Amino acid sequence: MSYTRGMSSRFVLGLDFGTDSVRALLVDCDNGEEVASAVSAYRRWAQGAYCDAAAQRFRQHPQDHLDSMTAAVRACLKQAGKQAAAQVVGIGVDTTGSSPLPLAADGTALAFHPEFSEDPDALCVLWKDHTAADEAEEINALAHGGEFPDYTQWSGGIYSSEWFWAKILHVLRANKRVARAAHTWIEHCDWVPAVLAGIGDPAQIKRSRCAAGHKAMWHPSWGGLPSSEFLARLDPRLAELRARLYTDTATADQCAGQLCEAWAKRLGLPAGIAIAVGAFDAHLGAVGAGAKPFELAKVMGTSTCDMLMAPAAAVGDKAVPGICGQVDGSIMPGLIGLEAGQSAFGDVYAWWKRVLAAGAALSGAKGGDPERILPALSEQAAKLEPGAGGLVAVDWFNGRRTPDASARARGAIAGLHLGHEPAHVFRALVEATAFGARAIVERFTEHGIAIKRIVALGGIARKNPFVMQVCADVLQRPIAIVASDQCCALGAAIAAASAAGVYKTMAAAQKALASRCERTVQPTRKLATAYDALYQRYRALGQQVS
Repeated sequence: MSYTRGMSSRFVLGLDFGTDSVRALLVDCDNGEEVASAVSAYRRWAQGAYCDAAAQRFRQHPQDHLDSMTAAVRACLKQAGKQAAAQVVGIGVDTTGSSPLPLAADGTALAFHPEFSEDPDALCVLWKDHTAADEAEEINALAHGGEFPDYTQWSGGIYSSEWFWAKILHVLRANKRVARAAHTWIEHCDWVPAVLAGIGDPAQIKRSRCAAGHKAMWHPSWGGLPSSEFLARLDPRLAELRARLYTDTATADQCAGQLCEAWAKRLGLPAGIAIAVGAFDAHLGAVGAGAKPFELAKVMGTSTCDMLMAPAAAVGDKAVPGICGQVDGSIMPGLIGLEAGQSAFGDVYAWWKRVLAAGAALSGAKGGDPERILPALSEQAAKLEPGAGGLVAVDWFNGRRTPDASARARGAIAGLHLGHEPAHVFRALVEATAFGARAIVERFTEHGIAIKRIVALGGIARKNPFVMQVCADVLQRPIAIVASDQCCALGAAIAAASAAGVYKTMAAAQKALASRCERTVQPTRKLATAYDALYQRYRALGQQVS
């Protein structure tokens, strides 16, 4: 249906580059109404191209990103009606991260050059890629060795294999051709705005404070990125790369450039409109959810990202250990953004779904709908008691992100016997992911960062009441569910409204445009004792498998 009200309104477009697809969301700057939205899946990614789950290698072709962005934007504008495109005044971009990709000397993605178009190492190294575990351990050893400043101090004290430097170092060592051809590297959230703005010179690209601070050890106290001497000790090529990177960073309310003629024509938008500096999906998701200081925003999808903001005075000079960093302005300008998360959340449930579906296929069963597996399991598991059948699981199926990052940590299920049914295992897995969420909350509160409210966003939060009830019961806290289906894209649109000057500050744009909460999940108080005991079993099992 075309958008027919408020045709004099200004619109902003939020682009959310997720793990599987691009989401485009058109938002009315006057009232925050979500005018139209569209989703386009990555074609090569859907085919499993360039990935090897057993080796924890997950790569995406940047051509997928551009093709899906184009399809999503055009579909969104078509849905909104003929006049809508002319009313768009700004674009905001969020992506997964850390998801760096190499650029050639001409500033284009290396994968766009024919000789590298099918080389996984020349592609975007997706956030969930853990091939750089050895390199992350090497970075940590050097940072903690006493010879250099501890460059991991503001990144939770542990550098992760999911992050910028470790991934680049791994590719440089693993692939000589890519190492020679890669002139520089760029985070996905910086690359997309630069492409849209037609900025070919990497030195002219505004770099995201969010990405730099949380994933690349950028901090003002040591003048930006880690020193050349530190990087050279890891590999001289990293020191050479540093000189082709950046010193300054920008927050998401700032303008990264204007939409160039070529991309304006391709997308069907006016040339010259503002493009906001990019940021990570979870950070802008917290903005779209309307999160305020001391409110934990849980972005719940394939993994979770737990975003928290606090005034600098409340954080002081404390560095919270074992989280994914604390960065001034990484979520909202003027506030310290603190990030935590779980490397696998929905991915854990998806694994169990695949196991069951594969078993059915091997048995020759016909007529079942795989998409009904998780809803059916949720219905069955909801009828069971906490810890049903004596099972306890650990959620580190894709390593551990928080507390205390470890790519080598693994998931586990303990207490199995021949009487267990699929729903028993599913309930144990859901409880494990909820226990992982509790460990994050405790890490913040144990170090003096208060959490006054929890809001949840994303597909799982809105679509699986059973999972959310278990989370509330384990945390023994209410959880407010955000109404928007596209909260990360909405946060990107809010950044665009600020960058385009529709609102003077990002805080004002958030106040006007952020989503409401549609309901609140209340904890079941009588289950607190049972879950406390199970949580201790979870922690004990985690110590055994770490």
